[in-house]
Amino acid sequence: MPTATSLGLPNVRGRLPLLVGLAIDSFGGGCAGPLLLLYFVRVAEIPLGTAGTLLTVATLFSIAAPAGVGVVIDRVGPRTLVVGSQFAQGLAFAGFFFGRSLWLLFLCALVTTFGQRVFWSSIFSLLSDVADEGDRDRWFGLGGMMQAGGFGLGALAAGALLAVGGETPFLIAMALNAVTFFVAGLLLLRLHPSHHTRQVQDNTGPAPLLRKDKPFLVLIGANTVLALCTMLMGVALPVYVSEALPAPKWLVGVLLAAVSVVLATGQTLVVRHTENRRRTNVLIVAGVTWAVWGVLMASLLHISTALVVPALILATAVFAFADVLHAATSNALAAAVAPVVGHGKYLSYWQYSFTFASVLAPAFFAQLFEVRHEFPWLALSALALLAAATILTLDRALPHSTTQRR
Repeated sequence: MPTATSLGLPNVRGRLPLLVGLAIDSFGGGCAGPLLLLYFVRVAEIPLGTAGTLLTVATLFSIAAPAGVGVVIDRVGPRTLVVGSQFAQGLAFAGFFFGRSLWLLFLCALVTTFGQRVFWSSIFSLLSDVADEGDRDRWFGLGGMMQAGGFGLGALAAGALLAVGGETPFLIAMALNAVTFFVAGLLLLRLHPSHHTRQVQDNTGPAPLLRKDKPFLVLIGANTVLALCTMLMGVALPVYVSEALPAPKWLVGVLLAAVSVVLATGQTLVVRHTENRRRTNVLIVAGVTWAVWGVLMASLLHISTALVVPALILATAVFAFADVLHAATSNALAAAVAPVVGHGKYLSYWQYSFTFASVLAPAFFAQLFEVRHEFPWLALSALALLAAATILTLDRALPHSTTQRR
């Protein structure tokens, strides 16, 4: 497939149910996710503070999920866990559709957040298993593109529903998300065993102790910082533009949508053009680029008003470049470094870098922003450089066979 190869696409023959399932799942999440908090307030008539606390507590309970996945994933296989997470979340959103009591909604939120953690702790092992030899990076890129594209379309649907008014749009979103979860789970059940059981079959002998694998643990720490860079855009940009910059507020949605388009269309092309580079070097470039992004964002407070919008667009382009470099490469590096025995366990624990970043991002930005508006960006730049330097140091300890794409 010369055209597919030139676009950085992997061999997808026999594995289309996985790709369609990812897109459908993400469409439902993009549609219902942004409306969930408003659903609690407007439909269930729960006070905003109570609803926010309820969702936060449910998220905290889900932090244990990657560790639980790590215990069983190499025994049952990642597809089983991914399918189970889809059906569990489908039931939870069906509960949101029918339920109104506080405790029922909390239970549904708990199942939803736990299911999300299980999904993210398993999906990259599944993508790794379905990939042909030499196609792993391309599969991570294509999977990310399908998810970003589906989520973006779902977010557009959410905006259209929100414009309707009343309770009905929220109920439609909850029902639609429940259906998409069930459909995605059924599609994944159609994935042929020959495309997802290789890793389970190879797991013979005792698994290594992850807590003694210091290079991998340090790599998780470095990626936590890079993941923080990724997540700070969505958390911080609305506040920064609204509270600190002389820029129109509608620009926030445009810039975030533009980043989503880049992720939805560019990941496989980036993999195509970087596949002869060491993965560690690609992540180092991403870290340095994010450091530049942080400096650009801080500088927006010290330039003329006429230059703020063009400079903000430039900064967003710099962010998007770093984000698309990091998206597929970080997970592919973890998959390559992880040992064959205990491979799924390693990748499930790898997701803690994204879990910790999602928990840290709001507090990191808010606390530093209150002290001085430049501080979050400058602190992030320093941390991104530290992460890049850490990966550079680790690169010397890791064998080239695991960090080189081909």
